[in-house]
Amino acid sequence: MIIGIHALVYSKQADAVRAFLRDVLALPAVDAGGGWPIFALPPAEIAVHPSEAPDKHELYLICDDLDSTVAMLAAKGVSIASPITEERWGRVTSIKIADGSSLGIYQPKHPTALHLSGETAT
Repeated sequence: MIIGIHALVYSKQADAVRAFLRDVLALPAVDAGGGWPIFALPPAEIAVHPSEAPDKHELYLICDDLDSTVAMLAAKGVSIASPITEERWGRVTSIKIADGSSLGIYQPKHPTALHLSGETAT
């Protein structure tokens, strides 16, 4: 049935964001044709939260150690877009990507479903 997630990032500076994914985050890619890269991601999970606000969707990178990940990214010239905060569900911040927008990154305090990738729901 479902074999993966295809996430989209829209940017007026697409080439710069692609370079960031390739060079800074070191994500491998395939050429989808005509030099159009599609980047591989680590295992993913999706959660649905109730909300009274307008519907929206968010994208976060997950890490095991937020402090060391932030330090490694800073060594590559990546700026932190927001201070690290302690939430009930994890330690969270955001990073500035190549086009100046931000991308969430967090270290979960809750169990993740990452190890379930490829399993069939019961």
